[in-house]
Amino acid sequence: MEEKNWIRIRVSAACEHLDTITAIMSMIDNALMIEDFSDVEKDLDGVYGDLIDEELLQQDRTTAAVSVFVPDEKSPREAELYIRSRLEECGIDAEVTCSGVCEDDWADSWKKYYKPIKTGKRLVIVPVWENYDPAPEEITVLMDPGMAFGTGTHETTRLCAELLENYVKDGSTVLDVGCGSGILAICASKLGASECFACDIDPVAVRIAGENAEVNGTANVRCAVSDLLKDVPDKKYDVCVANIVADVIIRMAPDIGKYMAENGVLIVSGIIEERAEEVVAVLSENGFTVADFRRENGWYAGVVRK
Repeated sequence: MEEKNWIRIRVSAACEHLDTITAIMSMIDNALMIEDFSDVEKDLDGVYGDLIDEELLQQDRTTAAVSVFVPDEKSPREAELYIRSRLEECGIDAEVTCSGVCEDDWADSWKKYYKPIKTGKRLVIVPVWENYDPAPEEITVLMDPGMAFGTGTHETTRLCAELLENYVKDGSTVLDVGCGSGILAICASKLGASECFACDIDPVAVRIAGENAEVNGTANVRCAVSDLLKDVPDKKYDVCVANIVADVIIRMAPDIGKYMAENGVLIVSGIIEERAEEVVAVLSENGFTVADFRRENGWYAGVVRK
């Protein structure tokens, strides 16, 4: 049996952000390693001094770190980019380091594992460097994620794409908040949407989303930089989608409704199952009801209406 290669992604930041960082990292895997020395003196109270490791006492008490270990066939590059984008969305100044892979190979090592992926009944996500002969009923979306999250391999992206198949109709208008590589907006366009506005806080992601839209010939996908809904055009959309994290969805819950058309839907994902009830409760407080949902491998995606 071929031995797995594991990549360690480590995020360090001020202790006050530990809970949020842990939530973001848990979207990659729940097996996390947490380094938090803020309470070390309290925890060691009453322990004889000569039994305490001096290195432990010298640790920085103001900084915590969380690590996740990703096998290289699971696209660790995408995991890293996802973590970076979510930290930026949450306004967290953090240091992200990766180890366990040759730096020269890091940017492209994941490509050998990225193959065409079918989501739902019709959509097939195809890497731009792969040849794929679609069946008559299939809709292909060409994708080069570059330095942005969104290849279609992650459960949350697949769940959203599957739901888009059900809710995007010919002529629908679509808003994609936190678009990453632009994959969901492009899927919506290919499914018949007449207009798609895709935004992300990361300018690199927006550039890549625009390039992917051009490769797919989806000229009706407009990509722009926006901190959540800050710079979204003031209009109504038939389908809004936010594949982000629970905390950010909760933050946007009071405001997203004004961008939804009558009988419009909001698709939310990027939510670990343990926090699904919390997210649904906040959406309910803001006038939403659940119309549909999906679960896969510990991830939750829901469709809500006003």
